[in-house]
Amino acid sequence: MANLYGESPFEVLGVSPGADAAAVRSAYRRKVKECHPDQFPEGEERKAAQEELIRLNLAYEEALKILSQHRVGFNLISKEEAKHFAQRLMDQGNLESALRQLNRADAQDEEWYVLAGKILMGLRRYEEAEASFRRALKYSPDSREYHALALDASIAARDSKKINVKIQNWFKDSFGKR
Repeated sequence: MANLYGESPFEVLGVSPGADAAAVRSAYRRKVKECHPDQFPEGEERKAAQEELIRLNLAYEEALKILSQHRVGFNLISKEEAKHFAQRLMDQGNLESALRQLNRADAQDEEWYVLAGKILMGLRRYEEAEASFRRALKYSPDSREYHALALDASIAARDSKKINVKIQNWFKDSFGKR
C-alpha cells in the first residue's frame, strides 16, 4: 500500500489504515487547505506547496482505490504472490486473468509496474502500458530497459490510432484465433 514516496497513502493523509472514505475525504480537504499554493507568494514556498499538493492528490486517489477494493470484498494478496501468479498466467497467454491477478496485489513496486505494462501491451492497451512503464521509471530513472519499454508503448499507442493498424488488429481478432 505504498505510493511513489514510500509511505502509505493513509499516513500521508494522517488517518489510520482502517479509516472510512468519509474520514479520508475530510483529512484530504483539511490538508489541502493547509498547503494550497495560492496561500504562498511566488518562490520556493509556493513550489513546495505545489509538490505537497501533488503528493496529497496521489495519496487521496490511492486511499480511495484501496477502500473501494476492500468494500467489494476484493481479496488482496502480497505483491510477490500477485506478480508470481500474474507472470504464470501471462506465460500461458491468459492476459486478462494475469492483469486481474496482478491487481490483487496489496502494494506496487517497479517490478509490478513493468509486469503490468507488459500485460497491457499484450492486451493492446498501449497508453495504459506506457503510463505503467513511466511509473516504473519513477523508481529507477536511469533504467534503459524501462525507457525502451515506455518508448515502445508510446510508439505503439501512436501507431494504433492509424486506420490500417486498426484494420489489421480487427482481422487478427476476428480471424486469427480460429
